[in-house]
Amino acid sequence: MQKTFSNIIFFVALIAVFLVAILLNNLLFKGVSVDLTENKVYSLSSGTKDILSELEEPVNLYFFFSDDASKGMTAIRNYAVQVETLLKKYEQLAGGKINLEIVDPAPFSEDEDRAATFGLTAATVGSAGESIYFGLAGTNALDDAMVIGFFDPSKESFLEYDISKLVHQLSSPELAKVAIVTSLALEGGQNPMTGQQDPPNVIFTQLSQLFDVTLVNEVEDTLPEDSQVLILWHPQNVSDALLYNIDQYLLKGVKAIAFIDPHFESDQMSPMGAVGANSSLTSVLGKYGISVKDDELILDAQLGLEIRGQQNNVVRHVGYLGLGNAQINSDDITTADLDTLNGASFGAVTIDADNTLSLMPLISSSENTFTINTNDYATQRSPDALLDLASPFDQQAVLAARVTGKVTSAYTDNVEAQKDGFIGESEDFNIAVIADADLLADRFWVQQSSFFGQTVYSPFANNGDFVTNLVENFAGSEGLIGIRSRGTFARPFDKVQALAVQAEEKFREQEQLLQAQLEQTEAQLAQIQSQQTDSLTISPEQQAAIDEFIAQRVNIRKALRDVQFQLDKDIDSLGNKLAILNIVVAPLALVLLLFLTARLFSKRAPVAKQ
Repeated sequence: MQKTFSNIIFFVALIAVFLVAILLNNLLFKGVSVDLTENKVYSLSSGTKDILSELEEPVNLYFFFSDDASKGMTAIRNYAVQVETLLKKYEQLAGGKINLEIVDPAPFSEDEDRAATFGLTAATVGSAGESIYFGLAGTNALDDAMVIGFFDPSKESFLEYDISKLVHQLSSPELAKVAIVTSLALEGGQNPMTGQQDPPNVIFTQLSQLFDVTLVNEVEDTLPEDSQVLILWHPQNVSDALLYNIDQYLLKGVKAIAFIDPHFESDQMSPMGAVGANSSLTSVLGKYGISVKDDELILDAQLGLEIRGQQNNVVRHVGYLGLGNAQINSDDITTADLDTLNGASFGAVTIDADNTLSLMPLISSSENTFTINTNDYATQRSPDALLDLASPFDQQAVLAARVTGKVTSAYTDNVEAQKDGFIGESEDFNIAVIADADLLADRFWVQQSSFFGQTVYSPFANNGDFVTNLVENFAGSEGLIGIRSRGTFARPFDKVQALAVQAEEKFREQEQLLQAQLEQTEAQLAQIQSQQTDSLTISPEQQAAIDEFIAQRVNIRKALRDVQFQLDKDIDSLGNKLAILNIVVAPLALVLLLFLTARLFSKRAPVAKQ
């Protein structure tokens, strides 16, 4: 009897210790968590932590999610929980500099008006036509506003980047400063070949609208001191002084985008075949161990675009490449949403084997790749004959890449060129090298048309998006550039999905019934109208038909909502069972397991001799 009483006391004490441990955990370790998910989807990267630590002014975040209207949408609700958890992590780590507000914008409410005012997307879902909000709005002390219109579950891997980008833009609302080194007439002007006025380059116009852009002619000696991004746009005759400044800018950590072309076919002064190859300057990159050969370019038998031939026929040009999803890196934030990129006479980007640089491809060719001498390509008039002059490459060529790592200055051995404050090496080298400049030309990605006297450009490829994404990414903070692509957190709920399928079958039956009744009513109404003699008078029969139509519509829509409610009820019931299992049954099972373990060890313990 005494032994049984002791066991009961032990069991009660064990439960009490468990409850006290939970209480102490909630009081002492509130906000402390361990992310045990496979891809760490509930933790923030070091880049985001750096951005949060640099916040100087408060940022207000408003997370809009239609909780009530989305019941039954299991996948999107699970994703919403993930987004909300991550946002709370932002608030927790920001040290009071982020104020998070969770908003459920009910239909016809002031919160719904707020969501619409911010410009968030109201997504129409389901056959009943309900609209849900699932987005984020942010404001700063200057009342600047940034939004993520709708959290697309297909972009889950870039969730942290999108949120951190919004926070960074609110904390640094000034336009990023971009310097473009080129001798091309990007601002438009008189065409030396036709004598007519050319419009500004479309990509240059887009960059000028989004950033503070400064054009630097190749013959100049200096770069703007506060430049955050440097673009080398088909550099050729760059002055020695400017080359030195470019080298020093790159070594002090300024991000760069280099469009280096073995043969730039879109140069107005160098039409194809007129003066041979028209290559960009590559020596400055070669000193760092980055290679884009100026005497060799890439042909692709699989990706060649169709063009108009000399005989006014359509021919495939294996030097004009149309790059699709298979050739575009979907894991990089700058290229993840791109579908098509067009360019011509691409080169291959490689790095020397004996350096410490890291190369991450952004664009690659297909496996049906060939190489051809640049001069042979430039002087060949027949696209059909290009492959006859080419050699198989036997692998996919990297056409554009991010290159990062440690480099030594191109002027380390040139003591005479070195100036005060010379930087000899850097571990923060960061450049995107695109082995083509033709993709910047309008003709490869936009269609020009006239609309009521205005020139309208309609893109048929994503060239402009690609360039803008690169500049936007490089203009961000170090933390923003370094944010990793997050993993995805999707675990199927088979039982919930089965319930949803059953309800949707009933829903479709009701929908078909509604459609049939609508058609029948409309036919009756049309028949009555055909008998009408006065078009301005509604007869009692017509009014009765209209009333019947309205009544049927109301009744059927009510039935549809009843089905949706039953679906929600079934899923909520399952959710409650799972909650009880997790909150009550699992802890009790753990306590019972500990009790049995303690009993087992107590039985094995040796008994002391009297």
